Amino acid sequence: MKQLLTPLLNSMIPGRIEAGCDEAGRGCLAGPVFAAAVILPEGFQCEGLTDSKQLTEGQRRALRPVIEEEAVCYAVGSCSPGEIDAMNILWASVEAMHRALGSLTVMPEHILVDGNRFRPFRDIPHSCMVKGDAHLLSIAAASVLAKTYRDEYMEKLHEQFPVYGWKRNKGYPTREHREAIMRHGVTVHHRKSFQLMDKQLEIEW
Repeated sequence: MKQLLTPLLNSMIPGRIEAGCDEAGRGCLAGPVFAAAVILPEGFQCEGLTDSKQLTEGQRRALRPVIEEEAVCYAVGSCSPGEIDAMNILWASVEAMHRALGSLTVMPEHILVDGNRFRPFRDIPHSCMVKGDAHLLSIAAASVLAKTYRDEYMEKLHEQFPVYGWKRNKGYPTREHREAIMRHGVTVHHRKSFQLMDKQLEIEW
């Protein structure tokens, strides 16, 4: 039997200016963590928009221009591997969200965050929602932008460092990626605070 998908909500409180926030790349071994903030117009609907992890690469790329054209405003921020190592991936993800929020041309009255941890941004109230990208359109839109912008970034890095397969794995801990680290070592784009190799593959650098 075909599963029926529950339509995503346009907003938590109609009429309130809400910015949805989400990140991409928390579990990667290399590359920045990206985050996006999106304010959608009241009544916005978009067929097929949901949690970016449930979409194909082609679907995400098709949705991105729709989101960018129809959003009241949007912005993307990131934190580098060095910043991730310095502050840990959780708070680097939050910082990337703050950077995206700070770049919005319209300040929201409320911030909607995918996940369960956040630090207040300025004096704007916020709500955290686990799997929020599967419930609210603004968070789903942010997840699509964060993912597509990060994927593009990793594809460009792949041209400089093709041995790691970043065009395919986007920096995630695939066997291909871990074996390339074992053979070729790490780059400035790797997160040194992460377990970069399987324990049986560890070598001294």
